Amino acid sequence: MKNKYSKSRRSFIKKMAAGSLLLSLSPLMGLARITEKQTDMTENNDNKLLLGMVVFEGFELLDTFGPLEMFGSLRDKVEIVMIGQQHGSVKSSAGPAVVVDRTFEEIKALDILMIPGGGGTRKEVNNQPFLDALKKLGEQTPHVASICTGAALLAKTGLIDGIKATTNKRAFKWATSQSDQVLWIKEARWVEDGKFFTSSGVSAGTDMALALIEKLFGYDVAMNTANGAEYIWNKDPHYDPFAKLNGLLD
Repeated sequence: MKNKYSKSRRSFIKKMAAGSLLLSLSPLMGLARITEKQTDMTENNDNKLLLGMVVFEGFELLDTFGPLEMFGSLRDKVEIVMIGQQHGSVKSSAGPAVVVDRTFEEIKALDILMIPGGGGTRKEVNNQPFLDALKKLGEQTPHVASICTGAALLAKTGLIDGIKATTNKRAFKWATSQSDQVLWIKEARWVEDGKFFTSSGVSAGTDMALALIEKLFGYDVAMNTANGAEYIWNKDPHYDPFAKLNGLLD
């Protein structure tokens, strides 16, 4: 009897110990499941459009954050990531830096691809690995938009061959020299041609971004976005006083 009792007691203690171990691990197992779920949501969020803004050394601040301010107010509709050639911080032409969220290789798919301009475009037009990665991503993205001299990068990839496009009017001669296959428009605040949007210089990108928001979500959403930012939206893509100011028109 004594041996039988001791054996039963030992079995009971083992079962209790195993149960305690499972209980102690359950929060960690739950955390792992939550983390896995969050990762899946980040990689594949079916409820939001994924917008990727490309950054490089010497990008223009307003080219980047003007459009992102507009799209950033649509947090229930759009997720934003900063894309770069490699991880780390990337300095703008004005000094302040941003951190790259994903490299080109880490992006599986986007809904919207945006490319800013800035002094750094002068270097990146000769960076073939960068251009190759940009072209690959642009080919598979349904909406592609450039701001300012970002159009020079698009032109250099060949993505906008035979496409109507515009760019910064002060840098028009340099930007348009990157490709003679693009149908360059001298007078335009922004140009829409198929899946491509291209804007004139710097602040024009914000007007273009609102036009893209209108295309994706409707006029009311775009107008509410502009009003929320207390921004006076120039809705006319043909209004471009800077073309004449910079000697592009007679």
